[in-house]
Amino acid sequence: MLISRDFKFDAAHYLPSYKGKCERLHGHTYKLRVTLEGEVGAEGMICDFAEIKRVVSENVLDELDHNDLNKVIPVPSAENIAVWIWGRIDGKFGIAKLKEVSVWETENCSVAYGGK
Repeated sequence: MLISRDFKFDAAHYLPSYKGKCERLHGHTYKLRVTLEGEVGAEGMICDFAEIKRVVSENVLDELDHNDLNKVIPVPSAENIAVWIWGRIDGKFGIAKLKEVSVWETENCSVAYGGK
C-alpha cells in the first residue's frame, strides 16, 4: 500500500549552465510529495502523517524554505532537488519504505524520483 503527504515551500534559484531566463535568479512556490510504501501495522496505518511531516520538516523544509537553493544544491534543477530530498529522508520512516519523491516547480511541471 502507498501513502503520500504533500508540502509546499518557497525558494529562489538559478541554473548556472542553462541558457535562457532560468539562468537568472528567480523564485518558485514548490510543491513536494513524499510517498511511502508499506504494510498497515497494528495502529491501522503505514506511517503516521504527523511523523511524515516531522521528518520532512526537519530534514528538508527547514533547509530549503525561503532560501537560495544554489547555496544548498549546486545545480538546483527540479531533478536535482528531488534527488537531494531523497538523500535527506530515505530510511527515516521506520519500517515504511520511501517509494517516491515528486517535486513540482510550477503547477504544470514536475519530476518524480524513486531512488537509484
